[in-house]
Amino acid sequence: MKKKILSLALLMLMLLTACSGGANKANDANGDANANGGNNGAAADAGEIDKSKTYIVGMDDTFAPMGFRDEKGDLVGFDVDLAQKVAEKIGIQVECQAIDWTMKESELESGNIDMIWNGYSITPEREKKVLLSEPYMDNRQIIITMKDSPVNSKADLADKRVTVQGESSALEAVMKDEAFVSALAEPPVEYATNTECFKDIEAKRCDAIVVDEVLARYYMKQNGEENYKVLEDNFGEEQFAVGMRKDDTALMDALNQAMKELREDGTYDEIYQKYFAD
Repeated sequence: MKKKILSLALLMLMLLTACSGGANKANDANGDANANGGNNGAAADAGEIDKSKTYIVGMDDTFAPMGFRDEKGDLVGFDVDLAQKVAEKIGIQVECQAIDWTMKESELESGNIDMIWNGYSITPEREKKVLLSEPYMDNRQIIITMKDSPVNSKADLADKRVTVQGESSALEAVMKDEAFVSALAEPPVEYATNTECFKDIEAKRCDAIVVDEVLARYYMKQNGEENYKVLEDNFGEEQFAVGMRKDDTALMDALNQAMKELREDGTYDEIYQKYFAD
């Protein structure tokens, strides 16, 4: 009888111990949940502007006059100056870095850069992937041939060769015109930079290039406008914007406000005249 009572007591003790352990595990789980909840709160704060960091601006350093290398090898241009002035307004530090322009969205997504800012055109495809600022400059995708070319319209490019920068809004605009593309001798030839496209047409390896008007006008002015011909036909108007990650809403709001103030106080016009004055 005593053995039965002792066995029963031991069994009750084991059950109490197990319950106590389960309670401790439940408390630990609640503690972990609270800790995770704290992390979620910190994540929510990620939308705020961190003024202690330096924001990296990704640029194409061959896209003059928006971003290019001067005689000293320094990265300069309209967008470089504008980015610095916007940063001053917001109260942050920015560093402009040259990137592989064909990888710009990947660089942004991976965190290697914080902004895409260099004649970055607004397109429906980009709006799906990137948070875009209010537009700050108008642009067109134009068709350029050499002055002595017999090509005078889109129709004249049937069975001809066209060159364009890869992963650019120019390429997107061309590829949307299926009738135009199907009439070409071959699909548009893609180069990493617009400068290479110009070199291609200058060497008569292609019949025309499709390029941003902002860049093209600047390039032709530097290299003899009389040598080139801009067709009346084009691939439409567009606008430039700054691209950020989708969750950087606080920084984007601050950037849009800073842009507005720079227009109102005349700073934007001063920068524009520096690079686009005749």
